[in-house]
Amino acid sequence: MPARLLAIEADITRLEVDAIVNAANGSLLGGGGVDGAIHRAAGPDLLRECRALGGCATGDAKITRGYRLAARHVIHTVGPVWSGGGSGEPRLLASCYRSALALALAHRLSSVAFPAISCGVYGYPMELAAEIAVRECRRFVEEHESIEITFALFGAAALAVYETELARP
Repeated sequence: MPARLLAIEADITRLEVDAIVNAANGSLLGGGGVDGAIHRAAGPDLLRECRALGGCATGDAKITRGYRLAARHVIHTVGPVWSGGGSGEPRLLASCYRSALALALAHRLSSVAFPAISCGVYGYPMELAAEIAVRECRRFVEEHESIEITFALFGAAALAVYETELARP
């Protein structure tokens, strides 16, 4: 499966894929981290389209055009804020991946790039998040062979965590 699941250190806003996934907040109106970077790179039309979507619930996802990005689409998903793991965070994070991939399938997209959802200011531990991300994406590519998933990570430490997880059987 290595050709269909890949981890790289990259600026997600520069990837030429069908869709990049935005680790958004519930308003979908931009924020810090990868969310702010995607909104800045895509330009004001992305914000205009996001305003019309009426926000997004944690664990859910919505799709927009990519505008000035290399990616044709942005799939916005709202990850959980880490509060120790006992408040449904694993279930909600898994739902982010499933919801985003369901939109990719519905829109017949063949390549999707994910950041490390919830691992920035939302504080989700990278190792735990990577385990969920890889598990959910592996399940998806086993059922839908036509899609390629890239984990676009910020920094060598994050890349190492995801590479370790991808190496597990």
